Amino acid sequence: MELAVQFHFSAAHRLPRHPGRCHRMHGHSYKLQVLVEGSPDSDTGMVVDFYDIEESVGPVVRELNGTCLNDRLENPTAEAIVVWLWQQIRPELAVLSELRLWETDSCFVTYRGEPVAEKVTTPGAPGPHPSTAPPGASPSDE
Repeated sequence: MELAVQFHFSAAHRLPRHPGRCHRMHGHSYKLQVLVEGSPDSDTGMVVDFYDIEESVGPVVRELNGTCLNDRLENPTAEAIVVWLWQQIRPELAVLSELRLWETDSCFVTYRGEPVAEKVTTPGAPGPHPSTAPPGASPSDE
């Protein structure tokens, strides 16, 4: 049996390794769907209390809301963000089976804990972030 809970947060980012328009600073209103899987407990009748999901995920989502994701990830693609979220949530929510992160209403990434290259979640550096790329800059210029 699967249960799902949705969360929302807004954050800015830029993709320093992307040659297109996402190289520039911009923002999104993200939607995160957290899926847990298991069998209902014979006493409570629940896989997990929805409140427990909120207690595990809520602080992580609140930590991201209104921030620049480049402070946490060097190249915060949707793929990198969802892996980072998994790494934060999974230790607190053992029954986590899937995260789905929408960057827009029609674009999302699904992650189930499969291995990814370590470089995907390279930590970012807090500090000033350019609102636009310098004229003529390419990702290799940084």
